[in-house]
Amino acid sequence: MTYDDFSSPAPSVPQSGPPVLAVSALNQAVARVLERTFPLVWVSGEISNFTRAASGHWYFTLKDDSAQVRAVMFKGRAQHAGFSPREGDKVEVRTLVTLYAPRGDYQLNVEAIRRAGVGNLYEAFLRLKEKLENEGLFDPDRKRPLPVFPRCVGIVTSPQAAALHDILTALRRRAPHVRVILYPTPVQGEGAGAKIAHAIRTASQRAECDVLLVGRGGGSMEDLWAFNDEAVARAIAACPVPVISGVGHETDFTIADFAADLRAPTPTAAAELCAMPRAEWLAQLQNHAADLTRALKRHLAERGQTVDWMSRRLASPASYIAHERVKLNALQARLEHATRTPVTKARYQLQHLQTRLHNRLPDTRAARLLLSDRQRRIGNAAALMTQRRRQLLTAQTAQLELLNPQRTLERGYAIVTDAKGKVLRAPSELQPRSNVTLRLAEGSADVGIASVQPMLD
Repeated sequence: MTYDDFSSPAPSVPQSGPPVLAVSALNQAVARVLERTFPLVWVSGEISNFTRAASGHWYFTLKDDSAQVRAVMFKGRAQHAGFSPREGDKVEVRTLVTLYAPRGDYQLNVEAIRRAGVGNLYEAFLRLKEKLENEGLFDPDRKRPLPVFPRCVGIVTSPQAAALHDILTALRRRAPHVRVILYPTPVQGEGAGAKIAHAIRTASQRAECDVLLVGRGGGSMEDLWAFNDEAVARAIAACPVPVISGVGHETDFTIADFAADLRAPTPTAAAELCAMPRAEWLAQLQNHAADLTRALKRHLAERGQTVDWMSRRLASPASYIAHERVKLNALQARLEHATRTPVTKARYQLQHLQTRLHNRLPDTRAARLLLSDRQRRIGNAAALMTQRRRQLLTAQTAQLELLNPQRTLERGYAIVTDAKGKVLRAPSELQPRSNVTLRLAEGSADVGIASVQPMLD
């Protein structure tokens, strides 16, 4: 504890003497000391003098056999308590030790409250919830939708439970046509969890209902503990039909609520969720019937108008055939006219073109006469030229005949060639003791040269 804890903003003596504190400053300092010395702690005791103020705050005394202490729980915290304490309840509160400065009363500022002994149960509840959640038992993807038209509803609860009466009353009021099957089981006490799980498995094996309601009325956490049993949660998850959990009141949550396909805040709400009121179905059916009747009448009216319109368009077959015959004759006339007109026009064009062609053809009679004269003249000239060429050829043939070496040889001359076939013309080309060939008119002869005498001038 320091001097600051007891300091006062307005001392009534000179600063050289000991400090004099105002009462409010003293109480505030003591409150700070208490709050620092005692952080949030859990305190157990019995509720006494409980008062709920109009502001929503709770005021009560927490006591045991030897002592008591005032306590307050403000509205913001009290609305999350989950239950309303009563005189004599054994509770545990999580509190801050402080001092109410205006009156100088030492008190507890409560932040959370639970029934005595619930702490261990709540820890067990959290451990089981975390375990099953990690296994996927609470996965939203495995939640199944409720049937729209359930014909049979199964109920897992105690035959003596008030919740059963509430459920049956709600079902008779909303859906009296739905059949109900009760799977009786204790919902509280030793071994209740295993018996509830057995009842759920029995309903699963029989497969008699379309939806299963599991629940009971409200109570303390110990009263509802059977629905926090692991066997119950696994039986609900394995059930082949959708399961609605309606355990306790709106603020009560159990493991069965998380495992079920749908949680209802109360058993009565569970009954209301599983079946829509018959009156609503009948109202919907009446609305649908009215809509269907109106649609059918509208359809018939439209078809009647269509029939009237088609009947006005429908004519007698004879008049229709006559009308079509007139149309056919008109089309035939148009076709004949369309085919005759082009042929006539083409004929006229052909005659016109023939006339133009005849007028433009040249006069070939004079040209033919000129051509005949020139052909005659050309023929005469060609004959005369041929005759002259023939005479010239005869003369040249005679001259050629005169110059023919064969004729010279026939007159006794000879042609001298050496061994290579070269014609020898001068004696100087002859060598003694060489051979030459003499070509005569009727053959040839090889002769040897004995000597050569040149011609003397």
